[in-house]
Amino acid sequence: MKLLRSLEALPAAAQGGAVAIGNFDGVHRGHAQIIEQLRKAAQRVSGSATVFTFDPHPVRLLRPSEAPPPLTWTDRKAQLLSDLGVDMVVAYPTDEALLKLSAREFFSQIVCGHLQAKALVEGPNFRFGRGREGDVAMLGQLANEAGISLSVVEPVVIDGQIVSSSRVRGLIAAGQIEQATQLLTQPYRIRGLVVHGAGRGAKLGFPTANIDGIDTLLPPPGVYAGRVLRHNSNYAAAINIGPNPTFGEHALKVEIHLIDWQGSLYGEVLEVDFTARLRDIQRFESADELRRQLQSDIASARKLSPV
Repeated sequence: MKLLRSLEALPAAAQGGAVAIGNFDGVHRGHAQIIEQLRKAAQRVSGSATVFTFDPHPVRLLRPSEAPPPLTWTDRKAQLLSDLGVDMVVAYPTDEALLKLSAREFFSQIVCGHLQAKALVEGPNFRFGRGREGDVAMLGQLANEAGISLSVVEPVVIDGQIVSSSRVRGLIAAGQIEQATQLLTQPYRIRGLVVHGAGRGAKLGFPTANIDGIDTLLPPPGVYAGRVLRHNSNYAAAINIGPNPTFGEHALKVEIHLIDWQGSLYGEVLEVDFTARLRDIQRFESADELRRQLQSDIASARKLSPV
């Protein structure tokens, strides 16, 4: 899979294939169904399966105060799409010029001009062009005029509701990790830089890596089970998000205890998968009581996050 960040001088392999356009935030099971049809369309036209996405989400430029926190960063999104069989991902750097294109101009310049698409695959709620003026009906008309096939993929429904990025976002924001995982193609992941903390975890016998600079949606305060990816290895982990009321601390922190691992992590960027929520943040009467609870948390995390 190739990740491209420009439409200039596109390689020939990125042209003349099947294209799906959208944000693909989180890469959930609805997206997976679109990609399955995209791959079939690419085979029919003997071309690449290409996803055209936006970096950042257009809403972040148009209405910054309304922009939802992303579920994936661009490289992670591209990897998830690659795992589903996508050949090319074009993460177009969203700018004012792109947002000013009418639907017809977007279709002519991007779809026909740069990508030279022979097939398109979209969901039924796809919108494109300035002010989201274009819909699937208009896309079908334009595609028909250009001799491009269009496949419209019906949404995936789980537990009576459509799978969408906003639904996944709501579940993660509520701490419902297991429910969100059922909708995603892979466990929910964050990343952050390991920075110095107060060192309380080490004093209790459970050293933690404090991570900062997280650029995706953070689950709410609580203790979670998960896995840490480091140097192509996986480690079970207990994750604490929130303050430390036992010691009178109120600042929100993200602390990761790598189970069965020792060493310094300062300055490293860690990627952390969430597998389950264990409990709420609570205040303990003593350090010993907290230590006993941490032992229980780590035992649960080890069981729920096998590596």
